[in-house]
Amino acid sequence: MFGRNREAKLRREYDDMLIDAIDNVKMEWDQAKQTENAIADHDAQILAQTLLQRDKYLYLYREARRRHAHGDHIQSSVYSS
Repeated sequence: MFGRNREAKLRREYDDMLIDAIDNVKMEWDQAKQTENAIADHDAQILAQTLLQRDKYLYLYREARRRHAHGDHIQSSVYSS
């Protein structure tokens, strides 16, 4: 009743921030994968960076699914590739 609209607005705001963070981390993960593939001599640090970006993406993705967050835009990595 009181404050429900405010709660819904805050939830939408944070869901939008989460969706934007997912988009940014996905682009960073894609860039890390491209770097890993471009370098012939794989370094442990490069592999660790790629895995870190992957884990960040998967964590944020699971959080968005848990919150039932839906974006109103297509992820940039879908149409830029």
